[in-house]
Amino acid sequence: MFPGKYSLVFSCRQRRCRRGQRPAMPMEILYEDNHLLVAVKPPNMPVQADASGDLDLLTSLKAYIKEKYHKPGDVYLGLVHRLDRPAGGVMVFARTSKAASRLSAQFAGHGARKKYFAILSGRAPGGELADYIRRLPEGGAELCEQGAEGAKAARLTYRPLAAQAGKTLADISLQTGRHHQIRLQFAGQGLPLWGDQRYNPAARPGEQLALWAYSLTVEHPTLHKPMTFTALPSGGAWDAPGFRPAMEAAAAGFGLVYADENILVLNKPTGLPTAAEDGPGDSLEARARALYGEAYPLHRLDVNTTGLVLFARNPGAREALLEAFARRQVEKTYRCIVRGLPHPKSQDCRAYLTKDPEKARVSISRQPGPGAKEICTSYRVLAHHGEEESLLSIGLITGRTHQIRAHMAYMGYPLLGDDKYGDRAWNRQKRVSLPRLSAVELRFHLPPQSPYAYLNGLELRLDPPWTF
Repeated sequence: MFPGKYSLVFSCRQRRCRRGQRPAMPMEILYEDNHLLVAVKPPNMPVQADASGDLDLLTSLKAYIKEKYHKPGDVYLGLVHRLDRPAGGVMVFARTSKAASRLSAQFAGHGARKKYFAILSGRAPGGELADYIRRLPEGGAELCEQGAEGAKAARLTYRPLAAQAGKTLADISLQTGRHHQIRLQFAGQGLPLWGDQRYNPAARPGEQLALWAYSLTVEHPTLHKPMTFTALPSGGAWDAPGFRPAMEAAAAGFGLVYADENILVLNKPTGLPTAAEDGPGDSLEARARALYGEAYPLHRLDVNTTGLVLFARNPGAREALLEAFARRQVEKTYRCIVRGLPHPKSQDCRAYLTKDPEKARVSISRQPGPGAKEICTSYRVLAHHGEEESLLSIGLITGRTHQIRAHMAYMGYPLLGDDKYGDRAWNRQKRVSLPRLSAVELRFHLPPQSPYAYLNGLELRLDPPWTF
């Protein structure tokens, strides 16, 4: 579901819910119905009442419901997950006991998907972190060895989105939900979170912990459809140059790789059409336009292919760069996994491709035929597991519909996960349902007199979202 939100900012009347509490502060409500209430937790606000006596989010939201709907007596609101007190971001609450039970099961069974932004102290490469964590009796937690008393496995994956002044903005996905997990695991890597007063020795008093739950996806407890809610942080370290557009792009479901006044380079996720004209509904182009205004896709990726897509931001750049594509002055490189080991291990392969619009597929032949277009695909073996499968670097000398998938299958080396042209039995054996194909590099070879020749020095690269 394309991330979106319904925003309503409210402020409960100034009241003290119990001795020592501060008055209610403004809240942001993202969504509410008879079963759910989704809100943004402010940093430094406890999720529920604790020994501090400070006003907590749960009490504030109950007061909001009581006041808005004129509820007599106590208001039910189920707490189904938590955020650290100094962190902020999206939280969902249950308005009925049935919803609470179903949402709790999603969080316990990893059906709910939570994504975080964090600002790390240092340059971070991205990847997966796997550790063991145990809680401490005096509060907090620590990394520990497997088998230690109270040890629980902790896993997360992350990717860097932007870097500025020795800090890295990271997009984090949790596979487990341990106490202080993100803060501890990055501190253990020598990349403590900015402003972490507990686990970052360099944090200065008063600095705000830079940890924010920006996206939450749950299945609605009665409608049984996925719903995604997003909210972005602001202020302090979050306002560093380059961080805001990177966060906006990540929240919109893609990555911002490069931007200037003429072009955008975006990281397309799987399952998303490139261009608005590819069909009704959502597309990478529509999301880009929503964030950046004018954006014209200059080439396509298949719906289930991930990676780099180049957009022009004005008509002049569009015209010039489309011509550059036609003159093969823009070089695209892909990575893919195929069945078998190609021989030779590096080759430029020519053939002819014919579209069959009715079947939404293409066919490949050695000889030209009616409606056929010449194609040329360059491949190079980067690594292989015996004769069973290989990791290839693919260069497109021509760029036709389904060219890589159909051409490699025609040569006897189908892509892993490709259900249209590939080996379905092999895909099932490997438990892979989407093509292992990603656009990982873009290079420009524009003539020196071109006003866009400054792009020739760019190094636009991505790692595939899968491993070999």
